[in-house]
Amino acid sequence: MIPRTQRLASELKHQIGRIVHDELKDPRIGFVTVTHVEITPDLQFAKVFFSVLGDKREKDAAKKGLESAGGFIKRLIGQRVKMRYSPELKFVLDESYEYAQHIDEILKKEKDKKDSK
Repeated sequence: MIPRTQRLASELKHQIGRIVHDELKDPRIGFVTVTHVEITPDLQFAKVFFSVLGDKREKDAAKKGLESAGGFIKRLIGQRVKMRYSPELKFVLDESYEYAQHIDEILKKEKDKKDSK
């Protein structure tokens, strides 16, 4: 990513996180954290990666809530970030935290097996 795109992705992450936390009132959107944003070099599209604490049903509900609020978020981004056009937002569930926890549990079990021998 070029430095301008990186700076813009960082600003989008910050602003989208604030919007989700402070301004969205949708009950489907529980405790959502925006983990990172990837933006295309032409600045037309942005993938917004987010994580949610909860089970699969809560994660799916949060994704649907974010997708339905996408136009609202895009409009607020257009007002807050100086860009010629606001990028189209695509919300992607980021499960890397859960995956890391799973790997950590496996490593702990293997270590415990090794220590008990």
